[in-house]
Amino acid sequence: MNGIILIDKEKYMTSRDVVNKLIPIFNTKKIGHTGTLDPSATGVLAVCIGKATKISELITSYDKEYIAEITLGITTDTLDMDGIITKEVDNVDVETEEILKVINNFQGKIEQEVPLYSAIKVAGKKLYEYARSGIEVQLPKREIEIYDIALIDDLIKDNGKVIFKIKCHVSKGAYIRSLVRDIGLSLGYPACMSSLRRIKQGSFKIEDCYTLNDIKNNNYKVLSIRDVLSNIEEIIVNKELEFKIRNGSIIDKIFNNDLAKIINEDGELIAIYKKYDKDDKKAKPYVMF
Repeated sequence: MNGIILIDKEKYMTSRDVVNKLIPIFNTKKIGHTGTLDPSATGVLAVCIGKATKISELITSYDKEYIAEITLGITTDTLDMDGIITKEVDNVDVETEEILKVINNFQGKIEQEVPLYSAIKVAGKKLYEYARSGIEVQLPKREIEIYDIALIDDLIKDNGKVIFKIKCHVSKGAYIRSLVRDIGLSLGYPACMSSLRRIKQGSFKIEDCYTLNDIKNNNYKVLSIRDVLSNIEEIIVNKELEFKIRNGSIIDKIFNNDLAKIINEDGELIAIYKKYDKDDKKAKPYVMF
């Protein structure tokens, strides 16, 4: 089997757990997930099977949409409800207008400090490894983009805390836990992410996803590589050029953009080629199928 299956990941499963569940079902170890989700998060997880594992990098780069619940008045070392409480107050006093004003300031390109509990590497070591060892480390910052952010539903006031939900559309590399922390800081209160659901990854929507039970019951659809990469230009080549491409040759750039799917005369996807860095008029292999 070669293709992509969209999974609605359950809470408290790692993305790797999902892959491990699918290995015996499809009887192959050639499976990989894209766009890792935190264990406490749910929602869209694209899983590549067979030759589709070769395009995981292309899928991972997609923008994403989330619904996040924010609890004002408490924060933890992991910036979600699964961590150790590091600060808590019981006198949160904010109204909808304040929250709207603050979250609107986050729209656009911003510099974001990554969470301590993340897999980002510093000096060859993952940040969560520093955290677990009690070693202080400077958290890296990087530019991300928030294309859209909105308050959804009414505020909930409970035991001196304020709980509300946001829907946000973000670029690759954005950490919603960091966004939640920063929203809290702007409002003057500790904050943490009390729930997170990914509802979209690129063109993959939550309504098109399947649960693991669906998969076990043979109720699912496999997306083809061509369909998933429909945004990439297609070029049909003759037998002579197909032979060169199958041998990984550098060819004349016969497509308009930086990438192109190469299709043979039988309608088979045989490769993805990219612009050759040394010569704009040439193209070289990017992925071979």
